[in-house]
Amino acid sequence: MSSVAVEKPKWSTRDMAYIAVFAVLIAVCSWISIPTTVPFTLQTFAVFVSVGLLGGRRGTLAVLVYILLGAVGIPVFAGFSGGIGILMSTTGGYIIGFLGSALLYWAITARFGAKTAVQAAAMVLGLVVCYAFGTLWFMQVYARTSGPVGLTAALGWCVIPFIVPDLCKIALALWMSRRLVRHVK
Repeated sequence: MSSVAVEKPKWSTRDMAYIAVFAVLIAVCSWISIPTTVPFTLQTFAVFVSVGLLGGRRGTLAVLVYILLGAVGIPVFAGFSGGIGILMSTTGGYIIGFLGSALLYWAITARFGAKTAVQAAAMVLGLVVCYAFGTLWFMQVYARTSGPVGLTAALGWCVIPFIVPDLCKIALALWMSRRLVRHVK
């Protein structure tokens, strides 16, 4: 009688469930809009909670699932919107930039560990990647639809008003991740 080694699946049911739940969390947080002079959502918070709690691999996949759900038309983006048109719009680069943030977080924490300082740095650098990609995307799309826009104007519209709120969301995401990580295996 020969024994056949059964390979453990790369993704457990628990992994897939966590990825799905956190993709939904990102969607729900994108619907929560805080009305200020420049309204902002809690997407950034949810992206960083996802990678902070699930780790780089599963957190990145949660972000990817969220983006793919929106791309096929499910209204998971801000304002209950969805579709490839949203991703191709002026703000679509910031949504795609979330994937860059998650990938960078994954790379940094895989290389340097998941100590609090490393996670904080990875989240802040991930935010910079999201801002950079989103702003360049915004400038390209805006130039095609409305005319050229300078970097200073684009940063003034799309980044500067969000820096302090996004850093607060990162701080909250980091705090929550450190407190809840033992419950997410």
